[in-house]
Amino acid sequence: MTTPRTGAEELGDPELSANQVAEPGAVTLVIPTYNESGNIRELLRRLTDAVPGRVPCEVLFVDDSTDDTPEVIRNAAQDCPFPVAVLHRDTPSGGLGGAVVEGMKRAGSDWIVVMDADLQHPPALVPELVAAGERDAADLVVASRYIPGGSREGLAGGYRVAVSRGATWLTKGLFPRRLHGISDPMSGFFAIRRSVVTAEALKPLGYKILLELAVRCRPEKVAEVPFVFQDRFAGESKSTAKEGMRFLSHLVGLRTASPVARMIAFGLIGLTGFVPNLVALAMLTGAGMHYLPAEIVANQFGVAWNFVLIELLLFRDRRRHRHWADRVGRFALLANADLLLRIPLIALFVAQFGMAVLPATALALLTTFVLRFAATEALVYLPRRERTPRRTSRRTARRTARTEAPALDTVP
Repeated sequence: MTTPRTGAEELGDPELSANQVAEPGAVTLVIPTYNESGNIRELLRRLTDAVPGRVPCEVLFVDDSTDDTPEVIRNAAQDCPFPVAVLHRDTPSGGLGGAVVEGMKRAGSDWIVVMDADLQHPPALVPELVAAGERDAADLVVASRYIPGGSREGLAGGYRVAVSRGATWLTKGLFPRRLHGISDPMSGFFAIRRSVVTAEALKPLGYKILLELAVRCRPEKVAEVPFVFQDRFAGESKSTAKEGMRFLSHLVGLRTASPVARMIAFGLIGLTGFVPNLVALAMLTGAGMHYLPAEIVANQFGVAWNFVLIELLLFRDRRRHRHWADRVGRFALLANADLLLRIPLIALFVAQFGMAVLPATALALLTTFVLRFAATEALVYLPRRERTPRRTSRRTARRTARTEAPALDTVP
């Protein structure tokens, strides 16, 4: 590994001195890849030209490819002056964000730099990101397109520019405190101290891992470095409408992480259920059905609507705990029990507490809403307790963990 240059650091000089960066492997570059074989050789060439002479590094590719990208990495890494490893995942859990988290778990350096493999993130900026972190005592350094000196010129077409800008405004509006000091939360190019990363707390979904890290790991001090977003060197963009929907779902999941936020979102989703309920009621009564059975049937349309939105937006990460039919049955039972409970509550408030009908109805609605939210979370989406053997040897547990862990292929 190349030794970094020595000498005192000047203020504003991005170069690090030898006593500022601990050997070995001061920087681990985590690069998620998905069918990027056309970019690998040029990426490693530019990293070789820009990084090891200024800061010691190691490179870890976390690969979800279906093409020959892993083999291309192994061949291209033979002439690199720094260690290169490939971690290929047969099951790409969490998308590119999940790949980054997997790489962070295996990083062996004080600093982790995350970047894409398509060369839209300039490799020459890697030492400057780390230098800015050391100089400013920052926990997170973001390469930003939206500060003086930065540019998004590599974004192809007005549509992608508009989507990127809109996503930035949306995320900063939803997380004003967590993203304070981050002008480009959609950036995929950043450096973070390994000590800040709590991998167990991360729940990545899609490719916007910086937002996940900023919200869940809460770095105390953030710095930014401007960068010009480059044109893709080879291959096709992985940004699709499907990824956009995953991103929106991820936003909702982050924003509703606390019980209070989840309850508010639960209530807002419930309000939207009045629309299909009323539409169905109008259609059924218009077709000649008596209003009482029509009310019962129409309520099921609202229940179905609410269930779909709650599944997609609010409890997406908990769906695996129960079979979908089990979840549907429990949710429908709770939603309809709400109607049966509300009338006795109103009668109780009026008869026993002397309340007028209107405030009694409002209080009953609020009470049943809180109870339904708590019951939905506890009875529909709370993980079931699974019986585990009382005595499991440590040797067996270690053997299982080794068997299930993906293999790390290190290129000498």
